[in-house]
Amino acid sequence: MIKTWIPNALTSLNLVFGVFAILTVIQGDFTLAAYFVVAALIADSLDGRVARFFGVSGEFGKELDSLCDQGSFGVAPAVMAYVFMLKDFGWIGACVSAFFACCVAFRLARFNVNVSNVKGYFMGLPSPAGGAVVATFVMMQYRAPGWFFPLFVAAVGYLMVSSVKYPDFKGHGEKIKPAPVILTIVIVGTLLYFRPDSWLFAPFFAFMLFGLINSLFTSK
Repeated sequence: MIKTWIPNALTSLNLVFGVFAILTVIQGDFTLAAYFVVAALIADSLDGRVARFFGVSGEFGKELDSLCDQGSFGVAPAVMAYVFMLKDFGWIGACVSAFFACCVAFRLARFNVNVSNVKGYFMGLPSPAGGAVVATFVMMQYRAPGWFFPLFVAAVGYLMVSSVKYPDFKGHGEKIKPAPVILTIVIVGTLLYFRPDSWLFAPFFAFMLFGLINSLFTSK
């Protein structure tokens, strides 16, 4: 009983952090809200490992995990993005926020259906990474000119439901070429040079960017 409770508690903690992120951003604290989303990501990465360690993996845990992920990496970042800047774009901004949350739902549903068929890579940007990209970008409070921000949020959402193959870094599956690694390091290094406050955004952005560039190189 206790062995089952521990991983489920970690999964639930994921959602708790997601709710805290929403409540915190409503109060105007984007930094703490982003930390809560990242904390949810950490809890999400631990629950499956703990379940496998205790040998209690099952359908209940899988369904609970997806529901919690939708809250922490779909709804919470969508609300953060809307409160931060999307609200300035009226109904279009609201639609972009809803689009992002829906992309997370579609991504999670597709993952659950294809989990036994897709091995060695992630099909589409994983939802925890996508949610963290948006949340940590908002954390920087960089008000990009024009339509950059809504387009950025929509692009992250699209990458999650795309067929872009993201390496799982387990030593098999999708091939990793050196050119995408170098290009990603140069781009992210430049970002960090000009925006040192992007230190938390940078690793998640690097993963998103690397997977996209690597996929383009390996498709040739």
